[in-house]
Amino acid sequence: MSRFLARPLLLVLSLTASGLAAQGWEVSPFRPLELPGPNAYRTGSGRPGHAYWQQEVNYRIETTLDPARNELRGREEIAYHNRSPDALPYLWMHLEQNMCAPGSVTNQLDQPPLVFLGSAFDFSCQGFAGGLTLDTVLVGGVAAHATVYGTTMRLDLAEPLAPGASLDLTLTWRFNVPAVGGGRMGHDGTLYEFGQWYPRVAVYDDLRGWNHEPYIGAGEFYLEYGRFDVSITVPAGYVVAATGTLENPEQVLSAAQRERLQRAATSAEPVAVITRAEAARPPDARAGLSRARTLTWHFTADRVRDFAFAASPDFQWDASAWEGILVHTLYRPSATLWAEANRITRDALAYFSTQWLRYPYPQFTSVEGPIEGMEYPMITFDPGGPTREDVHWVLAHELGHQWVPMVVGSNERLHPWMDEGFNTFIDLGNVASYFKGTAYGDTIGVHPLHLYPDHAVAGEQPMGLRPVEQHDLFWTGYQKPALMLQLLRSEVLGEARFDAAFRQYLAAWAFRHPAPADFYRLMRDASGMDLDWFWREWVLTTTRLDQAILAVGRGSEGETEVQLGSLGTMVMPAELTLSFADGTTELVRLPVEMWNLGPRYTYRIRGRPAVTGVELDPRHVLPDVDRANNRYPR
Repeated sequence: MSRFLARPLLLVLSLTASGLAAQGWEVSPFRPLELPGPNAYRTGSGRPGHAYWQQEVNYRIETTLDPARNELRGREEIAYHNRSPDALPYLWMHLEQNMCAPGSVTNQLDQPPLVFLGSAFDFSCQGFAGGLTLDTVLVGGVAAHATVYGTTMRLDLAEPLAPGASLDLTLTWRFNVPAVGGGRMGHDGTLYEFGQWYPRVAVYDDLRGWNHEPYIGAGEFYLEYGRFDVSITVPAGYVVAATGTLENPEQVLSAAQRERLQRAATSAEPVAVITRAEAARPPDARAGLSRARTLTWHFTADRVRDFAFAASPDFQWDASAWEGILVHTLYRPSATLWAEANRITRDALAYFSTQWLRYPYPQFTSVEGPIEGMEYPMITFDPGGPTREDVHWVLAHELGHQWVPMVVGSNERLHPWMDEGFNTFIDLGNVASYFKGTAYGDTIGVHPLHLYPDHAVAGEQPMGLRPVEQHDLFWTGYQKPALMLQLLRSEVLGEARFDAAFRQYLAAWAFRHPAPADFYRLMRDASGMDLDWFWREWVLTTTRLDQAILAVGRGSEGETEVQLGSLGTMVMPAELTLSFADGTTELVRLPVEMWNLGPRYTYRIRGRPAVTGVELDPRHVLPDVDRANNRYPR
């Protein structure tokens, strides 16, 4: 910049800043966010760039459940493909079962459970002396130099893994199964639910390199996509539900069960694959397939980031289909409310697929058990539930995670609002649809707004923090981001504009790893509206909205002037109802640009009778902290 141009520009900036300060703002709320610069990997439009890459990790696992010893043991072969432009001198892996080891960070800290309304989530192992025993760690068939740091492990390589190269890992391991493993897996008698049960390679990405944050409990998972080939050996009489497609039904299912599954594949109504009466029979009487003491169930799955399974001798099993996708629900006969579970799950799968993005996998399974609710690719763990509404919410909520983060693979360990928050937002629409015409269904949409006064208080944390730092994760991870997206959809962009942009985000980042900046940029690019102000308010800070009617009077040309103010630290569009002396009313919607020149705005009314009343936010849809100043006359 030449010295002749510099001075006038500085003068303009000075005048702009002083003008804003004079009106009550030191800096503009519309200033740009400081985001990482776009590059060949991630574009300025928020989409993957022409050189975008991510690693590929494929697993072949053989595992055996031994209920008599309460032990799971396994052997896994991992094919790791380095798609990055970097040579890797070591690999990092997750060993989440070490969260239950006596010396783990979780056991040392002994933090209290997180309370979500009426539910308490204990992200610990409740003193269980567990942990993973690694018997073998090989790289290319040679013993590897492995260093374990609690729930993570570094594998030092003899030679750096070059870009485009691959290597093979072999591990054998075993662990005793905790009754409650971090609130996400465990067992209840003979019912076992397994998540984060095998050593997994951490994500290496273009944003942070290795993502090896330890597993403490509150933070969930961030994993690479690949193919799984898993064989699960269980006692004969046990039924296994898992991620993926069952490859050997003729070896583990009876002829009657296979015929029922075949019928279910074309049925919109649930078909009982295992009836209530059959589930109540002793396991030995139900096996009927082999005299062997064990059976091996074989599953495969492609383009998934994880694998989970459940096993029990007491499962009742219903199945149906939606557009060729099998929907399974497995539950114990004691879970009487689950008679509707298959219908709920099928309806939710259809809703999410139609409204946002088609479900990409061949099957989906919900399993009833002791876990309060946890999601994995193609399978979720859900409780029996005290009411029909509770059962619906948890089934649909955990299913909704198939879209985020199972398909759109955001980093849950760092950004829970992009996972739990997005999912809660789409869940609210599904509940309203399923229970339409009831008090519950017709009011569920305002639930996050009604929670605002109790949670948006002194000490509230920005929802952009990591989950392990959040004191009120129920609010910052779930309900506040849902409210944020509701208001962006209904009050800022409009439904059609928002829906088109959000669908583009889901499609662009399916089976990839988006970051917050990618979401911000794509929503701006696809909607045509700069939203930096909005993300700063909702994600990065804890601003408060206080819109007010400052005065109503006559202007110099006889028009009525309604002086509006933004007295808080948040800006939003405004809606006001005008009442006139002739008894008529008018609804006025003003875009957020009304605050471009500062926190005062004058709306002028010409050619109308005298104004007798004004009300801001007449529908009460905004989180305004002081409604006493929203009316004229007061």
